[in-house]
Amino acid sequence: MEKSGNKELKERGDKVFIGTYARYPSAMVKGAGCRLVDADGREYLDFLSGIAVCALGHCHPAVTEAIRRQAGELVHVSNLYYTVPQIELAELLTGNSFGEKIFLANSGAEANEAAIKLARIHAGEGRYQVISLAGSFHGRTLATVAATGQPKFHKGFEPLPEGFLHAPFGDLQALEKMIIGSTCAILCEPLQGEGGVRPLEKEYLGGIRELCDRHGLLLIFDEIQTGLGRTGTLFAYEQLGVRPDILTMAKALGNGLPIGAMMTTTEIAAAFTPGTHASTFGGNPVASAAAVATLQIMLEDGFLAGVRQKGAYFQAELNKLAGRFPDLIGSVRGMGLLVGAVLTEKGVVQGAAIVARMFERGFLMNFAGNVALRFVPPLIVTEEEIDCIVAALAEVLAEL
Repeated sequence: MEKSGNKELKERGDKVFIGTYARYPSAMVKGAGCRLVDADGREYLDFLSGIAVCALGHCHPAVTEAIRRQAGELVHVSNLYYTVPQIELAELLTGNSFGEKIFLANSGAEANEAAIKLARIHAGEGRYQVISLAGSFHGRTLATVAATGQPKFHKGFEPLPEGFLHAPFGDLQALEKMIIGSTCAILCEPLQGEGGVRPLEKEYLGGIRELCDRHGLLLIFDEIQTGLGRTGTLFAYEQLGVRPDILTMAKALGNGLPIGAMMTTTEIAAAFTPGTHASTFGGNPVASAAAVATLQIMLEDGFLAGVRQKGAYFQAELNKLAGRFPDLIGSVRGMGLLVGAVLTEKGVVQGAAIVARMFERGFLMNFAGNVALRFVPPLIVTEEEIDCIVAALAEVLAEL
C-alpha cells in the first residue's frame, strides 16, 4: 500500500475538518527529539514543541515506555477510585511546589475552569468577579475566553459569561480601582505567552500579591505555558518571589498526552467537596503515567539548570541578531526557553512572512500577540540546534 503524501493528506483533511486552524500544507508523521518529519519525508527543526507541549522532545523513550507499560495494565477507570499513576503524579507535584492538593483535568482550559470555580466557591455567595490582565490568554471555553484579555478571542461569542474584568497591563492603581465587593480573585500569567512573550515584572507581581492580601482575594497563576520547566525552574513563580494561592498547569505535563492540573493549598481546596467539581477523563492512568515519567526527568540534577543556561545562550544569540537587524527586531525577552524576539513596527508587518519563510526552510516557530516571534523549543534542545535556527533566521531577515 502506497503511503500518502502531504498533498493527498491535506485534501482528505480539508474535506472532513471544521476550519478552526490555519494549517500549514504538511502532515507530520514522525518525530524524535527536536525533529519532525512530514509525509513527504521532509525534516523540520521544531522550535514550537506543539506550542510548549513536547518539553522532552518528540517520542522521548522514557515517556513512550511509561505509556506503553500503563496502556497494557489499565487505561481508564472512574475517578470514583484511586489509581497509582494519579497518586504518584500528585505526590511529585506537591512535593516540588507550594501546593498541597491537586485536581487533575485534561487540558489547560479545564484547569483554569477548575481554578475559577474554586475561587468562587471559596469566596462565598456574592463574590464571583475575577480580574485578569489585558493581553492575557486563559483558554477557549466560554469562561476562559471571557477571562482572556484579548478582544479578538471574544468576537462572535457574545454575550460572554459575566464576572470577568480585564485590567490594563502593568498598572497597579487601575487594577486596585477595579476591585469591588464582588471580586474574589486576580488571575494572571507570570509571563504572557500568547500575548507576545511579555513578562510581568517582579515588582508588579509583588504588588498584585499585596492587593490580594489586602482585599482578601485569591491570586491565581496560570502557568499552563510557563510551568513544568519552561522558564528554567519547575514553575516560574519560583523565580519571581511571589507565591500564588492557586496554580494551573497543562501543556508540558504529559509531554504530548492531554492532561492538566489545578494545584492549591489544603485550606482553599476544602471548598471543593464531592460533587462540586469533576472530570470523567481527568488524570486518566495513561496520561498520568506519562506525566510522572516527564516530571522525573525534569527533576533530575542539572536538567533545569541546563534550561536556564540554554535560554540565556539563545537570548544572547538573538540579541546579536537584533544588533544586525535593528529595523526589524526591537528587543529580545522571555524566561528560560520561552523566548520572544519583539519586532519593530516595520518588523510586525513582516511577522507572518518571517514565520512562513522559516517553515519553508524547515524550521517551526510562530508569531505571538502580533508583536513577537515566539520560540518554545523542546527543553532538550542543544546549542548547536539553537545556532541552526538563528542562522536561518538571519538569512530570512537579510532577504526582507
